[in-house]
Amino acid sequence: MAMAVGTTAEGEPLSEINTTPLIDVMLVLLIMLIVTLPVQNHAVKLDTPVPPPPNTPPPEDPVEPIRLFVDFDGSIFWNGVVVDNATLQADLATESRRDRQPEIHIEPHRLAKYGVVAHVMASAQREGLTKLGVIGGT
Repeated sequence: MAMAVGTTAEGEPLSEINTTPLIDVMLVLLIMLIVTLPVQNHAVKLDTPVPPPPNTPPPEDPVEPIRLFVDFDGSIFWNGVVVDNATLQADLATESRRDRQPEIHIEPHRLAKYGVVAHVMASAQREGLTKLGVIGGT
């Protein structure tokens, strides 16, 4: 709400526009837009592990998990040893052909690029490894 103060004579038109009705109309249109937008449901399908039957003994010879560390500069470490993409593919293919597949623990650095981490996960999935886990970044 504005109040005109100045030296205007009685009956002269004001040269200011009243913006209050414009703001009211814009707010109503904004509320109508928000209400009419469809609800966005983003579903991520996950295959959660099935728990073993009760009283199942643990495996006698547990398979040691493989730790893949992705550094901030894009280098990949296989159990502490630097590997390139070709070696990573070959090692993943070798592990996928084992009778009992090991768990793959992927640990990205907190500054690692998402594309490199996604490439490592896609490579493991492409080779048929099903036990993947992501460990919180450092």
